[in-house]
Parts: sequence; structure tokens; C-alpha cells
Amino acid sequence: MNTRHTVPWLLIVGVACAPATSRREEVRPVSGPYDVVITGGRVVDGTGAAWFYGDVAIRGDRIERIAPAGLLRDAPTRERVDARGLVVAPGFIDIQSHSRGAFLFGDGRVVSKVTQGITTEIMGEASTNAPLNERMAQGLARMPPERQALVRSFMEPHGFARWLEAMERHGVSPNIGSFVGATTIREYVKGMAQGPASPAELDTMRALVRRAMEDGAFGLGSALIYPPGNFASTDELAAMTQAMAPYGGVYITHMRSEADQFLEAIDEAIAIGRRGGVPVEIFHLKAGGQRNWHKAAQAIAKIDSARAAGLDIQANMYAYVAGGTGLTACLPPWASADGKLFDNLRDPVMRARIKAEVEHQTTDWENLCSLATPEGVLILGLDKPEHKALAGKRLAEIATLHGKPWLDAAMDLILAEQQGIGTVYFMMSEDNVKLQLRQPWLKFGTDAGGVDPDSADGLVHPRAYGNFPRILGRYVREERVIPLEDAIRKMSSAVATRLSIADRGVLKDGFFADVVVFDPATVADRATFEQPHQLSVGVQHVFVNGVGVVRDGRHTGAKPGRALRGPGYRRE
Repeated sequence: MNTRHTVPWLLIVGVACAPATSRREEVRPVSGPYDVVITGGRVVDGTGAAWFYGDVAIRGDRIERIAPAGLLRDAPTRERVDARGLVVAPGFIDIQSHSRGAFLFGDGRVVSKVTQGITTEIMGEASTNAPLNERMAQGLARMPPERQALVRSFMEPHGFARWLEAMERHGVSPNIGSFVGATTIREYVKGMAQGPASPAELDTMRALVRRAMEDGAFGLGSALIYPPGNFASTDELAAMTQAMAPYGGVYITHMRSEADQFLEAIDEAIAIGRRGGVPVEIFHLKAGGQRNWHKAAQAIAKIDSARAAGLDIQANMYAYVAGGTGLTACLPPWASADGKLFDNLRDPVMRARIKAEVEHQTTDWENLCSLATPEGVLILGLDKPEHKALAGKRLAEIATLHGKPWLDAAMDLILAEQQGIGTVYFMMSEDNVKLQLRQPWLKFGTDAGGVDPDSADGLVHPRAYGNFPRILGRYVREERVIPLEDAIRKMSSAVATRLSIADRGVLKDGFFADVVVFDPATVADRATFEQPHQLSVGVQHVFVNGVGVVRDGRHTGAKPGRALRGPGYRRE
């Protein structure tokens, strides 16, 4: 007997009937063979409806037919997939991806992502490759000539469109799309300078936003703890969202605080949405730092209250108690103003001023080292050979090894590496993770770029490999925090609906064939903070636009992904 038929977390739902249209469906003639028929699986269609046994037929890039189980058993097809004991679901949509490098200059397969069941990645937290001007492309001379030419094409008036086209042309396994980065817009106009935008600068920002929306952006994405993005005022952000409102865009934000000013930051996001007349989406909702864990319930109540008052505000999350960003997030943003961070760290006077601000904070900024404590700061991304042995160590341990205070150790490492240094901060509560998972307006994102474990160098946050299987294995199957159908909805149709992505996110006749087939009894994450480069298990097959990118748990090398565009897209 196949034990996969007796998994308790599925059986408690009961044997649900297929949707009425499927139950009454008559056998229809087939014009030529299907390309793929997936038979006998438990179909979870992405709408939140109860699972049912069914067959799914694919022809070309579309789902041709969904029928009751057995009806397509003998249908002519080029390939047949036996899904007995498995779940058949719409492909997962990662609403917060950082795979820009892999999609533009890497191999485009993003193995760690598609083996999670991800079929679409949405980028654009804070920064995008366009719009772009000469001042922003100072490092261009270090690139090979062919890459220089490609990047320079993003300086054209429709640079955002050129960027999407370039990624698709390069070849990618999942579908791709993006918000336009609010930090990129500001940097285009003001560089790394602090201070409010002038009326003329605001006009330019609004024009850039409108053009990006017409080029296919899903909305405006901000990150308000990093310079120069956090130099933007509420007024500036509201002005930009007003410009995108006629195009159906969403304002999505890494808020100004996820810790001591967590609730106030939600108030700001609400104010921006109301002033702009646009929906609001919060990136990786969390209450950071133990002293702020109690605010999670208050944040949920605040969001529910705003929704009850008529504002469309929602959020997304990853299922880990640690976040990841740069070690420079331990330093005050003004230290990076005008691009002078490394100069300031070399200057004894400025260094002393930075140290004093970290130790005795006088301005509003998110001090992640203070929130996590040096014992909760895990160093990942080190480039120089002499520092490689420090990767995977806590900041407190590195400080002890070097015989210096943790803050000096951090500043010395940043200066020596001449980069932000990928870092993990342990700040969240497991109870809050479960509380958030249950909210009806929550969705999921990895907040990570795709990685190939065979060529990966250095450590990464395990969410790059495991976020979606972790939810299905730990929080659905093992701990039963949320039902399977709700988890799949939050991974698929909830994101497609949020971003007005047509014909995706649901298993339905005529929709694009983005499909994942996984084993509910074994699906799980394997990546850890200490050993992250481990693929998840249990995802058997993944189809993107009808093409198999994962077969029997292994990447096929196929790159059928397409560029997806927002509702305001206007063809040139």
C-alpha cells in the first residue's frame, strides 16, 4: 500500500468533490494528443477550495482541461505523469525575489527556487536595473564590453521595458516580473544625497514612475531602512504612488521600521496608500527584537482595522525567525550619505561619531545589531580569502577572536571587505510566525535570490532553498498551523490576484500551465543556516508555461520563463 494515501493532514479534510463544472463535465473529443496528462493526483486548484481527485491535461503553454480522476487515463498524450498520492497545484509565485543577477548575467535556472515549486519570481524591493542614468553606472567600465552595451540599453527612455526583455531573452526557468524600485527612482534624481526632493525633482520622479508603469512594472517597491531609500520622506513616496495610481499599481514596502517603530511604520504605509489612492503591501511582515514581539498582534489588529475602514492593505512573509541583509544595517544611514561610508569608516573623527550613534542612538533608524545582539548576528558573505574562515560565525565570536569590541570588529570587517557583507539577524518569534501564517491577507516570499548548489560560493540565508517547502512540510503537515488549501492559495492565486497577473495562479482550463506536483508526505526544507546549500525535497515535477523544468526532483535545464507585466503596461 502506498502510505502517501493516508497522510492525516489531508484526510481530515475529507474526500471533497470536484467543482460543479468538473462533476458535470462530459467527455469531450480531443483534437490531437495532449502534450502532458497528469493523472490521479489530489488537485488543489489555488482558489482555497477543497482538494479533489482529478486529471490535468496540458497542451502547449496552457492547461487544456481539468477532469475528474480517470477521465483522461486513456487520452492520447505525448507524456503521462502518474500523480497518485501526490498533490497537483498551481506553480508558486515568489512575491519577493532577488534573482536579478542570475536572470541577467547568470545561467537563469535559479535551481534553489524552482525546486521549491516556484514558477514565477517578482523582483523590485527598493532597487531595479532601470531606470538608469550615467551617474548610476559608474562601475560600467569594469564590465565586459557586451555587458556594458546591454546595461547602457537600460538608459533609454523605456529602460525598464528593455531590462525585462533582456532577462527574458537571456533565458530563465521561471516567469519574471518586477516592481520599480523607489530607491532607484530617488538615486536617478538625487544620487546618494540626503534632503527632500525639490518640486522639479518630484516632477522627474513622477515621470519616471509613470514610464516604468507603462513599461510593465507592477507598482512601486520601497525599502526604508537602507540609504538612500530611507532618505525619502512620506511626502515623496506619496507623490510617487499618486503617479502610479492610474495604472493599477501596488505600493509594496520594506517599512521604515520592523522593530521599535513597527506600529508607526505601518501608520506611514497606510498614510502613503491613502494619499496615493493605491493598495499597500508590506514586505516580510515581522516584529523584530524580543522587546517588540508583543507588537505582532497589535500590527495585525492595525491592518485589520485599516481594511475594515476601506484601505486595501495586505502583507507577505517568509517562515523563519531570522532575517537577512547587510552588516552595514548596523550603522546609521547618514554614515552612507553621498556614497562616503568607507571614507567615513577610515576617518577617525567620523568613525567615533558613527560609534557613538550606534551605542547611544539619537536619531530614528533601525539598529539591527542592537535588536539581534552580537550573539544573534551571523556573518555570511565574505569575499576576501583572509576572511573566509569567519563566514558562518557570530559577530560576538568574531569580536572575541580579534580581541576587540563587536562594533569595532564589524566596522573593520566592512571596511576591509569594501562591501555590505551578507548577514543573518535572529530577531523574530516562532509564535509570531505561526500567528501571521493564519492571517487571510498574508502571502509568501523568499526575500532571496536563486542559487545553484553545484556552483554556490559562500553562505546564504536558507530561505533561498526552503521557504515554500518549509511551510508545506512544517506548518501544514507537521504542526497543522494552516490547511493545505489555504497555504497553496497564499502561494499562488493570492499573489496573482494582488498583482493583476492574468491567467495564472489557478489550475483552470485555459490558464497558463504553471504547475507543481509534490509529495505531501515528504515535502520539506533541508537548508540550514550553517549548511544552506541543500535542495528541498518532495517537489517531484514543475512545469512553467507547459515545459518541465523539474522532473523527478531534478532541474531539466529548461528555461521557458517569460516576462510578466503589470496592468498598466502599454506596448510601444
